[in-house]
Amino acid sequence: MKLIILDRDGVINQDSDHFVKSADEWMPISGSIAAIARLSKAGFTVVVATNQSGLGRGLFQPADLEAMHKKMHTMVKAAGGEIAAVVYCPHHPDENCDCRKPKAGLITQIEQQLTISAKGAITIGDSLRDLQAGLKKGCIPVLVKTGKGQKTLQTIITEQQPEFHNLAVYNDLAAAADAIIPS
Repeated sequence: MKLIILDRDGVINQDSDHFVKSADEWMPISGSIAAIARLSKAGFTVVVATNQSGLGRGLFQPADLEAMHKKMHTMVKAAGGEIAAVVYCPHHPDENCDCRKPKAGLITQIEQQLTISAKGAITIGDSLRDLQAGLKKGCIPVLVKTGKGQKTLQTIITEQQPEFHNLAVYNDLAAAADAIIPS
């Protein structure tokens, strides 16, 4: 099974410093839905792993998150693709849980749900914590410049982080999918 783990906010949909709190606020980044469909059609198992501390902060309810994910699934399905699973951390950052990225608990959940190892999977994110969580499980990190990606890239360059020496960087999920899918 070829596994791809996507972050949500800033990779699939527009991010907001004020949190994405409803299905109406959940707006896909141009080309991201089609990219997921292409990855799915190319034989990749696509999953989403996302920190959703807005739940722990009381900014939205579980039903709101379910509506956002239903919208995402519906759009991907309409484009001919599939998201195999969505896992999320609902906790406030102060809770020090095991599932909030940069910890690898969400990826462990994916491994358990799909009964596979994530080692060697591609993890695509726009923040350092997305990439760090993937590295902890032996994944291949990929950075997109959407969302917080440009800022993350500057941090990696400035801090000269050796674990990201060969990091693949793309403008967006569509460009990453183009590079990942064999021609």
